[in-house]
Amino acid sequence: MPYPDDLLSDGERVILHKHSHWKMLLVPYLVLIVTLALGGWLAYLVRDQSWNMIAWIAIGVVGLAILVWLFFVPFIRWRTTHFIVTTDRVMAREGVINRTGIDIPLGRINSVRFEHGLADRIFGCGTLIIESASQEPLEFDDIPKVERVHTLIYREVNDNPHDDFAGGVSEQPPQSTQLQPPQG
Repeated sequence: MPYPDDLLSDGERVILHKHSHWKMLLVPYLVLIVTLALGGWLAYLVRDQSWNMIAWIAIGVVGLAILVWLFFVPFIRWRTTHFIVTTDRVMAREGVINRTGIDIPLGRINSVRFEHGLADRIFGCGTLIIESASQEPLEFDDIPKVERVHTLIYREVNDNPHDDFAGGVSEQPPQSTQLQPPQG
């Protein structure tokens, strides 16, 4: 069963499943390019030295350490960060070794809002802020297409047939309030 389907209750289905925005990977990819270029340049400089094998090993070890720390770890962190909206709840999961997660039932959400500055607007992402009944507001950074996610959650919260708003409301569609032209 693919992730997150193994986390769902009976009758629950995934509406949205996203990772953080790819802008989180800009610095790690820049580190990858600079490290490979600098390592290649240093290896080229020591190619004619008598101690070139030791220098190449040192360059390789330092380069590998930099790539693991500044490229692979952020990439794995990005890949294992999930933001999921289902028919019943909002879930957030992140981490590999130290895994954290939170579930917010849709019925407990009081408000949903988003923020994004100029850079976020250029990249098409932002911060989603969810206020629930019993907690401080939760902020989810770098959500792709944050305005659409905001609208989707708002609709799910207010259109959920099992929430507090549905009790006592008739299931009949509202009557049209458009003016009818006079018949004559």
